[in-house]
This record gives sequence, structure tokens and C-alpha cells, in this order.
Amino acid sequence: MTSGVEESMITRTATLGDIDVTYTRAGTGPSVVLIHGLAEDHLSWRNVQEADLGVTTYAYDLRGHGSTTVGAPDGTLAQLRDDLLAFLENVTGPAICVGFSLGGTVVLSAAAVRPDLVTKVVALGTSSVVGRGAASFYAGRIELFRGTNRAEQRDALRADTAAALHNPSSDLDSVTTARLAAVGDAAGYINASTAMAALVDSPLTPELSKIGPDVGVTIVGADHDSFCPKKAADIILGAVEHATYAEITDAGHLMLVDQPEQSIALLERVLGH
Repeated sequence: MTSGVEESMITRTATLGDIDVTYTRAGTGPSVVLIHGLAEDHLSWRNVQEADLGVTTYAYDLRGHGSTTVGAPDGTLAQLRDDLLAFLENVTGPAICVGFSLGGTVVLSAAAVRPDLVTKVVALGTSSVVGRGAASFYAGRIELFRGTNRAEQRDALRADTAAALHNPSSDLDSVTTARLAAVGDAAGYINASTAMAALVDSPLTPELSKIGPDVGVTIVGADHDSFCPKKAADIILGAVEHATYAEITDAGHLMLVDQPEQSIALLERVLGH
């Protein structure tokens, strides 16, 4: 039997600036925008959208991911931030924004400049700065995905996915297949990787002090996250004094995959419904 949330789920496309953005809306209640991570699309939020959280969720595909067009990508976090702000201005109005990994970085950036649009921040597995090692990783993936060796690209993404999972019951092959589909021709993946790599020399961290106390901020970590460990959360918490921290247990970076029920329960508590 399908729930009322599932029955009300609709997929639409909105032209925002230079891109056509595909998104799925589900549920009723206050607006919550869900922003996925690198090498994902809106489908990564399916379990959240199917849950009855007492809110209206909007999960959109980032520039060049899933079914959203890539437009004229410039490889900056500012452009991805402005894409989110355009979505808020033209589709939802002011909303709670929940972002995972790359999506969390985008949300924090948006909240720093438009607190009138981002009413609350929930950032899962998120960093505001990357180290030299991470920047080198992004550079390697950018070079690989600019090439044509699809088998090597698939193997690399599978290895990255395996490293982001902790729960042995998580379906590595299924998740990898979904992520490959989200990457598509890799233009959006390359663009977003370039934006994240730039945080090594131009961290977002100093901008976070602009997020005032009127915008609630919750940082969510996972106890086995090797991509965004507790240190990454502590940096954000140090920059946003009123931010709070919550943790998903027995999960790697892909916490929504490793522990979906625990993640949804946490979101329900944070969203206040």
C-alpha cells in the first residue's frame, strides 16, 4: 500500500537562469528543500520524501546531475549557491534547507548571504574547507572523468562508494549504479568537484560567521565518516557559535544509505514535526 506522501509525489522542471532544474515535490506542510551530494541526484532523498515528516519536501537535481541541465558551469561554489537561491526565490519561497555533503556546503553558503530565504540549515556529512589530500583526490577524479575510459570511471566511483559505506548490509552495487546514472556525462560531476577542490585555498569557513542566530543550524555527522569526519563538523561548529551537533551511529559518509531509519528519525526531530 502506498502512503499519501508517495501518492502526492510529483516531478517537475523549472527553468532557472541558464539551467532547467528537475525536482520532486512530496508531502504537505512547511517547505523543506533537500540538496544532494556529489555524484547523486534527487533520488538519494527518496526515503526521506516517502516518510511522513509533516513537511513539503522539494528534492532537486544539482546543475549537471541527474536530469538537470549543466548550462554554463563555472566550477564555483557561488554558482551552485546561486542555483539554490534561484530555486528558493522561484519555486518554494523561504524554506528550511537540508543538504548532504556537497549539498550541505551549498546550503551553508546560501544561508550566509540570504538568511531571508534559508530559514534553517541542516547539513549532513559536510565540510567548509578541504585539505590538500582531498583537493588532490578531486583533481584526480576530474582528470579521470574528463576522459573516455568508462570502465575505469565506473570502478573509481564504485571504490569511492565502498569507502563511503560502513553498514555491511548496504547494497554497494545498487548504490553505485544509481550514482553512475546521476553522474551521466560527468559535466556536473566535474563542475561540482572543481568547486569543492577550490575550498582548499578559499575555505567557506570565514563566511559562516555571517549566519545569524535567527537561522538555526544543525550539523549532522556519522561516527564512521572518513570523508567528513568529526573534525570537519567541529570547524563549522567553531564558526557558527549557535550551531548544534547530532550524530548518526554505525554509518559511514553515506549515512542515508547505511542508516536510513535513524537518519529519518533524526531529521524528524530537527525539523520539529
